Amino acid sequence: MADVQSKQDTAFFGQPFALANLFGVEMWERFSFYGMQGILIYYLYYSVADGGLGIAESSATSIVGAYGGTVYLSTILGAWIADRLLGSERTLFYSAVMIMLGHIALALLPGFLGVGVGLVLVAFGSGGLKANATSLVGDLYDEHDNRRDAGFSLFYMGINLGAFVGPLLTGLAWDTAGFHAGFGLAAVGMALGLIQYTLGRKHLGTIGATPPNPLPSAERARWAIIAVVAIVAVALLAIFGALTASNLSDVVVGVTVVAAIGYFAIILSSKQITKIERRRVISFIPMFIASAAFWSLFQQQFTTVPLIADSKLDRSLFGWEFPPNWVQSINPVFIIIFAGVFAAVWTKLGDRQPSTPLKFAAGVSIMGLAFLAFVPSLAGASMPLLALIGILLLFTFAELFLSPVGLSLSTKLAPENFHTQMVALFFLSVALGSAMAGTLAGYYDQDNPDPFFYTVGGVSIAVGVVLVALTPWIKKMMSGVR
Repeated sequence: MADVQSKQDTAFFGQPFALANLFGVEMWERFSFYGMQGILIYYLYYSVADGGLGIAESSATSIVGAYGGTVYLSTILGAWIADRLLGSERTLFYSAVMIMLGHIALALLPGFLGVGVGLVLVAFGSGGLKANATSLVGDLYDEHDNRRDAGFSLFYMGINLGAFVGPLLTGLAWDTAGFHAGFGLAAVGMALGLIQYTLGRKHLGTIGATPPNPLPSAERARWAIIAVVAIVAVALLAIFGALTASNLSDVVVGVTVVAAIGYFAIILSSKQITKIERRRVISFIPMFIASAAFWSLFQQQFTTVPLIADSKLDRSLFGWEFPPNWVQSINPVFIIIFAGVFAAVWTKLGDRQPSTPLKFAAGVSIMGLAFLAFVPSLAGASMPLLALIGILLLFTFAELFLSPVGLSLSTKLAPENFHTQMVALFFLSVALGSAMAGTLAGYYDQDNPDPFFYTVGGVSIAVGVVLVALTPWIKKMMSGVR
């Protein structure tokens, strides 16, 4: 909950000054995250002669999808640690340290060893940081503070400043000095973010300092044993071939579905939530499904879109062919331009703005239209750069309707005793969509792409239509939350 100081604080563009520190650490984390992820798929499937690992494209997209899904799946662990052990603020700090170590591993360790160690550290660290940064932003505001959605939109702009610059600089480092130089630059970015956050921690005051539902000391040994068993089980599955590069995204999809169902069941059956809190959690279920559908398309930016950028896109720029990962910076540019516009519009409209379910429906429908737009754009011998820019502009509008609004909604609908874990539930929808992106990319055929784009685009629009039909019921179940 917001303290008195944050209610009165308007030092950061009308928002609490502590938002600036969270804005900054998330900006640097996204710099490192997207900078690394922008070159990751090429590192996986480029030949050894070109500095890569030389695996099949389908396996590379599966790994990238599984990694993206694991990032958001691990928000559950980060949220649990925050709510039961350390509090959000310390969990965020230690997660940032883990991310930095992961990028260092990718930069310094050779081959698949570096990929394995690095991606595991970055995935779990990013999960811990994302859930808790979002939770801390939500804690800066009261439930009915009209600045909340605007604050999340500004926070989202910080995310995309990092996401814009990261791929550009790591792409240049890759182009001039190889993949490991790009990974090393990502590590430097995260180190800068960690320093900045450490210097500004005092501005959070007591927000996120203690766990809201501390784990009794008697139960800690049991949970430690569960963690060790889980790690050993995953290791054995990998050793005996049950986990392979080609099926990783499918496995993460399955695990995420089970985790989401289990998490909803745990929260809804808890005796620690009120009747109104239970209704609000139920109202989140259709928006969880819509969010997963949205992210399964949006995260194609790291699976299908890189393949198109590498083989189909006209990347000539004033006679120079720019690195294919630079297309990852197009969407963040648009976010930087339009996030403030969306924030201003929501603030100006106040109580007259569209309800959250309608914003979700708009986001998932626009995303479907963006995928249908790929069909004429790929009809020629090569895809014009302007066509991809136009499609990614649609990606941006869809994202701004759904993503920052979803982050804000998860904090507003959260039961008091499941505060950070409700944020993790939103990120579970992102995990499911991200892993599905890797699985769906396996159906993309570069020689006959139309069926892929018609199918996923049409299904996404259909989800949007269903959500519009359900909006009156959802609003009723939200019990006063908009």
